[in-house]
Amino acid sequence: MEKTSTGLAENVSGLLCYVLGWISGIVFLILEKENKAVRFHAFQSIIVFGILSLIGVVFSPIPILGGIIGWLVYIAGVIAWIVLMVTAAQGKKYMVPWAGNMAEKWAAKNPTAKTE
Repeated sequence: MEKTSTGLAENVSGLLCYVLGWISGIVFLILEKENKAVRFHAFQSIIVFGILSLIGVVFSPIPILGGIIGWLVYIAGVIAWIVLMVTAAQGKKYMVPWAGNMAEKWAAKNPTAKTE
């Protein structure tokens, strides 16, 4: 396993990208400038848990339906959280449909590269 900008092993950094959902994704995106695998996990965490949070906020004021949707979003979030943390800890890359493709594309871009 490669080391990262944080000095942690790649799989540990990948796991930590998911620990606090989109918040830890943002933290690792700021800290990690080079390692594409960690940047992938950070972007995917931001996208997946950001969308789940947004859905919860948008539908929560709606009586009954908001409660049902909120419960479903919570269950989906917990399942995604566990799956993504376990696979990242194993050094694997689980690509959530749609979000994984976007995260991979964004992670491939080097933020420290100079453009002319």
